Amino acid sequence: MLEEQALVVGIEQDRALLEIVRRSPCGLCGQTKGCGISVWGRIFGHRNNVFRAFNPLNARVGDQVVVGVNERALLVTSLVVYGVPLLLVMMGAATGTWLAPAAGDAWALFGAGLGLALSFVWIKTHAMGRGLDTDYRPVILRAADNDSQIKICRGGH
Repeated sequence: MLEEQALVVGIEQDRALLEIVRRSPCGLCGQTKGCGISVWGRIFGHRNNVFRAFNPLNARVGDQVVVGVNERALLVTSLVVYGVPLLLVMMGAATGTWLAPAAGDAWALFGAGLGLALSFVWIKTHAMGRGLDTDYRPVILRAADNDSQIKICRGGH
């Protein structure tokens, strides 16, 4: 189980709305020198993502909790989201080149685009079936240790 600290920002029935507490890995977050993450935050405007998690502890707004997600589910999801589009783009481009070799790259580009579109459709239908599986959903595991000092990194804010 992969674990991360989060802050409860809202409650919806048996679920909590959580925001991940980002830790600064190098101590330079928000400064003008260091890694480029703060630069991207300033360019694109950092916004924190809020997500839902099962709330078996009945955590309240403002509580810091430890949220977890199944490692295997995360690995499978990553492989599907990145691997399927890559595979179908390459297969589409190869098929387009094979069907019309004299047409140049136009059919290869069309095949690649078609492969990408089909991969999006497949991923969406695949995700709909997995959405009901509790292994693919985050869950609040326990209350966070209140003694730990957390430095929040907000990408340059």
